Amino acid sequence: MTSANDVESTPATAVPADVADEGQVSRRNMIRNAAIAGGVVAAGIGLAACGSNNTSSGTSGSGTGATTGGGASTTTDAGSTTTTAGGGATGTALGSTSSIPVGGGAIFADQKVVVTQPVAGTFKGFSTTCTHLGCQVNKVADGLIQCPCHGSRYSIVDASVKAGPAPKPLPAAKIAVNGTQIMLET
Repeated sequence: MTSANDVESTPATAVPADVADEGQVSRRNMIRNAAIAGGVVAAGIGLAACGSNNTSSGTSGSGTGATTGGGASTTTDAGSTTTTAGGGATGTALGSTSSIPVGGGAIFADQKVVVTQPVAGTFKGFSTTCTHLGCQVNKVADGLIQCPCHGSRYSIVDASVKAGPAPKPLPAAKIAVNGTQIMLET
C-alpha cells in the first residue's frame, strides 16, 4: 500500500516549454513572435504618422521676424535686424502681409515655413518641422502653432514650447517684408 508521502520515481523526460515537436512552433514562441510583430507594426505606424506632410493653414508662431515699413525691407534673423531701403529682399514670395492675421499666422507647407503676426506689423517665420519627432505642424489657433502628431504646441511670438512632448522651440526661418509682400529669404 502506498501513502501520500510515497513518490514513485520516473525518469525525467520533460521537454522545455519553448521547444515543440520538430516542425512545430510552441505556444510560447507563437505568442512571443506575435507580440514582436505587433510592436514592429505599431512602431511603423508611429513613424509614418510623424513623417506625414499635412498642408492645412491657419495661424502660426514665432521665429525670425520682419516688420513692415514704407518701401523698405526689414529682416530679423535670431535677433539681428537688417533694413534695405526700397526693398530688395530676395527669395521665395510667400504671400501678402494682409493674408497673415494679427495674433495668428499661416502655414506655407510647400516651403515648410509658418509665418505669424503676433502684433500688428510684426511678422515672424519658423520651420514647420516639429522638434519632437519631425512631424509637420498644421494649424495656428489661439496664439499657438500646433502639431497634430503628439500634441506639441508652440507660441506664435517666439516658437517656444507651450505644451506637449517637444523638447525645444521651432527653429527660426529667415523672412523679409518687402512692401506688402512676405519673402522667404534664400
